[in-house]
Amino acid sequence: MVNRHQENSNGARRVTVREGSNHALLDDVAKQIIEQLQEDGRRPYASIGKAVGLSEAAVRQRVQRLLDAGVMQIVAVTDPLQLGFPRQAMIGLRTDGDLEPVADRLAEFEEIDYVVITAGSFDLLAEVVCRNDAHLLEILQKLRGVPGVLSTEAFVYLKLRKQTYSWGTA
Repeated sequence: MVNRHQENSNGARRVTVREGSNHALLDDVAKQIIEQLQEDGRRPYASIGKAVGLSEAAVRQRVQRLLDAGVMQIVAVTDPLQLGFPRQAMIGLRTDGDLEPVADRLAEFEEIDYVVITAGSFDLLAEVVCRNDAHLLEILQKLRGVPGVLSTEAFVYLKLRKQTYSWGTA
């Protein structure tokens, strides 16, 4: 797996994940550690150690290896509405040519927090968080100017009913 770690102008770390896998890192204990952190990302390593049968130091080392390999991130999940970003949307993009460079270009946009290559009527999906409708329109205009983008379609979020990051491990 190839991961690129970048910092945006706010110092926030962005991880771009490429093909490949780190399954060798994911033994049963690693999966248990991940599940513990999915429940509570601030859970002390000593508590995790008791739950999985390791010392605090061993948990710390394993967590660091998982972070370094890009298997997981420990982040604060925020509510965009409370941070002054009341407009969210998923944007479907149809493209021409190689999808990878277009997806990489979209991943550079600070307003885009999610980019995925898809099968179906859209080639790419990008989730955006915006200050208002004018900001969304500005982003759409910038996206339409990206080489390889043929068209966009915005799906504005009216109300979020479920958002979870605790899907466990395979």
